[in-house]
Amino acid sequence: MKKKHLAYLAATLLALSGCASKPDNYYTLASPLASADTRPPTSSTPPGTAPIYIELAPVAVPERLARPQMVVRRPDGGVQVDVLEQHRWASSFENELRDALASGIAGRLGAFDVTKGGRQNSLPVWRIAVQLRQFDAVDGSRVDASFTWTLRRSDEARTVMCQLSVGEPVGSGMDALAQGAQRVTSAAAAAMARSVSAASANPSATACAI
Repeated sequence: MKKKHLAYLAATLLALSGCASKPDNYYTLASPLASADTRPPTSSTPPGTAPIYIELAPVAVPERLARPQMVVRRPDGGVQVDVLEQHRWASSFENELRDALASGIAGRLGAFDVTKGGRQNSLPVWRIAVQLRQFDAVDGSRVDASFTWTLRRSDEARTVMCQLSVGEPVGSGMDALAQGAQRVTSAAAAAMARSVSAASANPSATACAI
């Protein structure tokens, strides 16, 4: 009996060892183009023009997505989703999304991203609060997302409201799905950057122009 017990423990440990050694796949939402385009405002802002500062609040996401694991909807169109332990974002999804949006917006505007600090209190900053209302990823089909966000400059009382729905077709496999999610995030960052530019150009606007 003792030998059987030891054999069972050995088999269990071997199985656990096999599971533990299986490598995870990590993905990022940050666009390489956005990262390469991020630069200080002085390099893209005409002389005499005040630099732009942006600050992105923590992104509100549906609770099921607030995890590092990729969450995908099944292709059959049913209500079930799969949480993929072996396919993960580089950080928790909401943090990955916030970092990707902040760098994408800053890169397109030639702005300083002070989301994590580094701004003098006397300087005005565009505060951006984003809510991800929908994010559906279906392997071999599409990634669809719906965003809402508000813009408020720290030295103004007005608030600008914006929204965007965007989707991308994707091929089969988690790499293709992650790339589709990256393109969706990049499109959202581009729209948010345009909304900041439009709000800066029209100080009386409260409706979004993207």
